[in-house]
Amino acid sequence: MNSAAASPRVTRRLRPDQTAEAAAILSAGGTLAFPTETVYGLGADATSGEAVAGVYAAKNRPRFNPLISHLPDAGAAFAHGVFNADARRLADAFWPGPLTLVVPFAESSAISDLARAGLPSVALRVPRHAIARELLRAASRPIVAPSANRSGHVSPTTAAHVLADLDGAIDAVLDGGATEVGVESTIIACLGDPPQLLRAGGVPRDQIEKLLGRPLGVSEGAIIAPGMLASHYAPAAALRLDAVEIKPGEAALLFGPHAPAGVERAKLAINLSPKGDLAEAASRLFAALRECDAAGVAAIAVAPIPDHGLGEAIRDRLIRAAAPRS
Repeated sequence: MNSAAASPRVTRRLRPDQTAEAAAILSAGGTLAFPTETVYGLGADATSGEAVAGVYAAKNRPRFNPLISHLPDAGAAFAHGVFNADARRLADAFWPGPLTLVVPFAESSAISDLARAGLPSVALRVPRHAIARELLRAASRPIVAPSANRSGHVSPTTAAHVLADLDGAIDAVLDGGATEVGVESTIIACLGDPPQLLRAGGVPRDQIEKLLGRPLGVSEGAIIAPGMLASHYAPAAALRLDAVEIKPGEAALLFGPHAPAGVERAKLAINLSPKGDLAEAASRLFAALRECDAAGVAAIAVAPIPDHGLGEAIRDRLIRAAAPRS
């Protein structure tokens, strides 16, 4: 049940007592909007690159920004990240609630590269909304859930808002009435000292600083959470885009059934999607770049990829990865 599947389709409106049915949609790889105390989130299985790609497609999200993975309780969240003392104190004080913590990624976690935008960190949240927590327990896996609206539109606080933007583009919406907070979660990065405020939101800065006993820092670096602007993971190898011929010793990133000339000369050839499916290509992109790095190649030739739909996001990611390094 991939939300990148062909349209049109019917978006179901589920009642609050249908959380088991809603969880089954997520487990099958579908896209489901659901209420949290902040806004409605567009949920998908965070461990499935293809399911996450369906979120980007439904939202028409232009870049592979890292997404927040939602868990039913702090114990479940702790399994996916490395929590230092500050992160533990914040989790103990504000979870469940409208606070997202960005922490180093736990290598034992199954959260996908695409959900994390290929970064070594992960954004985690435990919502306090009763329906959301029941859904997350039933799903038994981390669930990404950016706001359930078209990218650039106003975030939704009712199921009707969701349907106004995404009717026919997602599998279902779990109607839990109007949300309580109405703005997104506060995002704090616990990756150094002091912790950094990445996005203001449902938990005020002064409450966080009072708990920590010192001011928060302000991020000026890479995009490690939603709503930030900067670079993403880039491989050590240089990237050459829209390659129509592969040079000897290069790695080749291919797309679709037709390979560029000279592909037999590649040190390593990876086809992101032999059938030309952009959702499949998006789900495999970050792992493929890492595989090229592991092969020790100096250059990666990337075959042409369409610039429509998810292709726009894939190309944006590759252009950033190919940009000159300082």
